Amino acid sequence: MLSRRRFFKFIAGLGAATFSTAAYGVGIEPVLRLRVARYHVTPPQWPADLKLTIAAVADLHACEPWMSLGHIEAIVAHANALNPDLIVMLGDYVAGHRHISRRIEAAEWAPQLARLKAPLGVHAILGNHDYWDDREVQRDGRGPTAARRALEAAGVPVYENDAVRLSKDGRPFWLAGLGDQLAYWPARRFRPVPRIGIDDLGATLAKVTDDAPVILLAHEPDVAMRVPSRVALQLSGHTHGGQVRLLGWSPVVPSRYGNLLAYGHTQLNCDVVVSGGLGCSIMPFRLGVPPEIVLVTLGGPDSATS
Repeated sequence: MLSRRRFFKFIAGLGAATFSTAAYGVGIEPVLRLRVARYHVTPPQWPADLKLTIAAVADLHACEPWMSLGHIEAIVAHANALNPDLIVMLGDYVAGHRHISRRIEAAEWAPQLARLKAPLGVHAILGNHDYWDDREVQRDGRGPTAARRALEAAGVPVYENDAVRLSKDGRPFWLAGLGDQLAYWPARRFRPVPRIGIDDLGATLAKVTDDAPVILLAHEPDVAMRVPSRVALQLSGHTHGGQVRLLGWSPVVPSRYGNLLAYGHTQLNCDVVVSGGLGCSIMPFRLGVPPEIVLVTLGGPDSATS
């Protein structure tokens, strides 16, 4: 029989564990941890003997104290030290919640991100918060957003339903960037919106004019269900890995497909890698999914054994 003393000791222990978990999820994992998540993928559409390394930075959510300029500077240095062939930024640069001590404006964080360096360049798409945060864009129903203007002013190209042809070792491939799939979701509250996204997958892939392999950047991963096998790899963010992930399972995922597209590498019509991202949305809390830079290796000498 459970005595009163044992019962209160159990309650005290539960309270201490809850407090410790909350303190870790708020004060340590979101701020003090940073890892590199590495994937070696071998899509059939990609030449097995062509090695390409891609570093992906997703869901920065710049704000103080959770994602300060100093923190962004450290992330940039860490990504550059990986020496990737290509760096991509997958959207959501602006703060994603109100629990902040200071808003960091685009004119501040964009020059920091412009310090990212790679032989094949740094390329960006936008996320839903980059649209939602821009009241003028929501009101007028058209861009460009402040985030896009700041990135382009800093010398970083931004792709919205567009594609560019690149090459590694003299061999071509395409980098395609999809417009955000939830861009005008908040606008529904005060005016009719014909569609909430500006994504146009067909128009984006129509800009691919030869049979070279395609890498698709799409902030929200759900479009993977419509991506044709013409695409070799899709890189996405948005989910933050659920922001709480326990034993490989995320209780809450901002995807209609749940844990299938919550985090990590999966294979559908194409290979899909979903980043756990770097910042926080809704609440400044992470547990079991520390901030990460993603490093993807396509092809190369180890392809046959990966």
